[in-house]
Amino acid sequence: MWLFIAFLAVPLIEIGLFIQVGGLIGLWPTLLIVVLTAIAGTALVRGQGLQAIARLKRSMKEFSDPSRPLADGAMILFAGALLLTPGFFTDAVGFALLIPAVRGRVFRLLKDKVKVARFDMGQPPHPRDPRGPASDAPRDTVIDGDFHELGEGRKPTHPSGWTRH
Repeated sequence: MWLFIAFLAVPLIEIGLFIQVGGLIGLWPTLLIVVLTAIAGTALVRGQGLQAIARLKRSMKEFSDPSRPLADGAMILFAGALLLTPGFFTDAVGFALLIPAVRGRVFRLLKDKVKVARFDMGQPPHPRDPRGPASDAPRDTVIDGDFHELGEGRKPTHPSGWTRH
């Protein structure tokens, strides 16, 4: 039901804002503002998106909880979609989501509503393998296959990387 209300309310708000702003400053300045906010938003989203990816990589490398960098990345992506959507209301919400403090507040609100049942980072070490993570499959698994050798001077028509050239 909330999604239906949002899909109904947002276009109505945007239409109302376009009429009001267009009446105050005119058609061409209104359209120019819409285009400029899309360009500025794209640049900001690109920069913050790269930073979010770097934070996500760092959290994965350090084996720390990646939920905050993932949420930041999702909110930055959503902000980019809002900023590319023509309108003043969607631009305001999109620019607000690019502010780290706003994203932090949204993350805390959503975190309280979401219950994580399980979280794993990689595979646990196999009890019989002191070297570290492993699957339950034995390490000496044999894979059966067929092959044929090509004559001297002949090369395969589609090299796969698994053949000698």
